[in-house]
Amino acid sequence: MKHSKHQNQIRIIGGSCRGRKLHFNDADGLRPTPDSVRERLFNWLGQNLTGQAVLDLFAGSGALGLEAASRNAASVVLVENNRRTLQTIEGNIRDLGLKQVETVCSDGLLYLKHCGETFDTVFLDPPFSWQQWPDLFALLQGRLNIGAMVYIEAGSLPPFPDWLAPYREGKAGMSKFALLEYS
Repeated sequence: MKHSKHQNQIRIIGGSCRGRKLHFNDADGLRPTPDSVRERLFNWLGQNLTGQAVLDLFAGSGALGLEAASRNAASVVLVENNRRTLQTIEGNIRDLGLKQVETVCSDGLLYLKHCGETFDTVFLDPPFSWQQWPDLFALLQGRLNIGAMVYIEAGSLPPFPDWLAPYREGKAGMSKFALLEYS
């Protein structure tokens, strides 16, 4: 699907890389989070993520994770299963000079099953048709630090487990999104 509105690029909206462009490929299910939604999300999270460990589990364009890196996250892991998409993200990381960003070519659920790290902020924006939320939540809980924030964007939001407390919710176009807190 062509994104004629974006010419396959979007911009970082805040932090040290503010205004810099990210390029992305056409790929099935790839729909970068719009500027207005990212702006709202980072207002909710606080503009500065200094010291945080961030996971962008379905990286796609990488916009959410790279936005966090631009806002001083200590470490950012971008997980993407499409190798070509990941190569484009890696090019963007080099262009932006974001040394704290690591990329992993993997399925999101496999990554969670095998990673040993825990995170302060997690972005979950899978393709709209993706439906494995119960499996994801079962694996995610052990990867979260107390007080971690979890952002979910989907065509329709899944039922949230009781250990994730809704913090804020919104809607833009066909997307619904929520920021949840791990307690």
